[in-house]
Amino acid sequence: MVRDIVIYPDKRLKLISKEVTSFDNELHTLLDDMYDTMINKKGVGLASIQIGIPKRVLIINLPIEKENGKDEQPKENTLEIINPIFIEKSGVERHQEGCLSVPGIYEDIERAKYIKIEYQDRYGKKCKIEDDGFLAVAIQHEIDHLDGKVFIEKLSFIKRKKFEREWKKRRKNTL
Repeated sequence: MVRDIVIYPDKRLKLISKEVTSFDNELHTLLDDMYDTMINKKGVGLASIQIGIPKRVLIINLPIEKENGKDEQPKENTLEIINPIFIEKSGVERHQEGCLSVPGIYEDIERAKYIKIEYQDRYGKKCKIEDDGFLAVAIQHEIDHLDGKVFIEKLSFIKRKKFEREWKKRRKNTL
């Protein structure tokens, strides 16, 4: 089921998500709904707080380019990350990021180049993953959501002020 995305500056995006302790059908439904919502909104990642659920749950599904030139995100390729913890971070890189909760805005953001995390899957099994590519960026972006942060908070003071002015103007014109 496709759910509504929480849009900045909704105060729920500031909430620190709670650890998941029950790996039951309710969690599985949440994960399935998150996938449907992410695909419907053409995203590559989604934290549960972005649909108003303050749990330490995120998903990522990086598009795969097919021979026909179309990108696909098969459900079985979805990385379901529950209760993530950084084990290691190193290096620095800048990537252009966007966010389903801040639609239409793209900014260069500085993040760790390499990350290693420990997490649980939908059944509670402990897993580890490490990456130094786009997946590392996506994981850091979504974990920020679990910690009550949105990527625009990483902008310089001047860029942030410019963003806030443009965002208010845009929101006023769409209401």
